[in-house]
Amino acid sequence: QVQLVESGGGLVQAEGSLRLSCTASESIFSINVMGWYRQAPGKQREFVAHIGTGGDTTYAGRVKGRFTISRDNAKNTVYLQMNSLKPEDTGVYYCYANKVGLLYWGQGTQVTVSS
Repeated sequence: QVQLVESGGGLVQAEGSLRLSCTASESIFSINVMGWYRQAPGKQREFVAHIGTGGDTTYAGRVKGRFTISRDNAKNTVYLQMNSLKPEDTGVYYCYANKVGLLYWGQGTQVTVSS
């Protein structure tokens, strides 16, 4: 059982920046893929970004060029650096991990971007 804890959310003005972190309860060296989804109230959860074991990254079109996902294996942590934030980026951001085909989710951290 992999436990994930997110932090770094908060209130920020448009064009501002936040860095989210997701720390796993075990070495992420053994986790195939880690990434982020987000969900606005009343909307479906949508993919944001993920990073594979080889360091390959994938981004949703809505965040490409503004968000950067990175990984620090020594700290068992994945980060999501969010720049040039827009009000439409508002939502609860969930960290996820894929290990041997099983999915694990964090509790989420709220990001609110004001105009």
